[in-house]
Amino acid sequence: MTSEKEKRPQEEAKPVYGIGEIMRFLPHRYPFLLVDRILEIEGDKRIVGLKNVTINEEFFQGHFPGAPVMPGVLIIESMAQVAGVLIYRDLPDKDNKLIYFSGIESAKFRRPVLPGDQLHVEMQLLNRRNNFGKMQGRATVDGKLVAEAVVLFAIAEKPGS
Repeated sequence: MTSEKEKRPQEEAKPVYGIGEIMRFLPHRYPFLLVDRILEIEGDKRIVGLKNVTINEEFFQGHFPGAPVMPGVLIIESMAQVAGVLIYRDLPDKDNKLIYFSGIESAKFRRPVLPGDQLHVEMQLLNRRNNFGKMQGRATVDGKLVAEAVVLFAIAEKPGS
């Protein structure tokens, strides 16, 4: 007898955007690109991304030697980058724009994120007016909440544009 999981079509596992497409949207690069795949997008309102956390991450050298834990600020940065993909994808003249992190509200960290974890990030647009907006996010590992926050963003001209 086949399980329910085995019956699902392979297409369900395919990302909406792989790393190549993500790099076309986001200006971030190694070692600061903190999203590996976009798994779901619902219009301009909701996005789900994935960050594979490996022991090879540079921050684990110092946070903490012998007991590696992903820094909370980088979990929030991963959330902001996933949100950035949603905003950049429909942004006119995106090559001449940067999206700046302009604030954090109600950030809470519930569990540590460790090497080998897959960080699932879900971001939902709360509001946007012109070049400013607010998104609510949740990060989970194996379905368990690890962090949540509301992030604010501002869209500006890229310096030199």
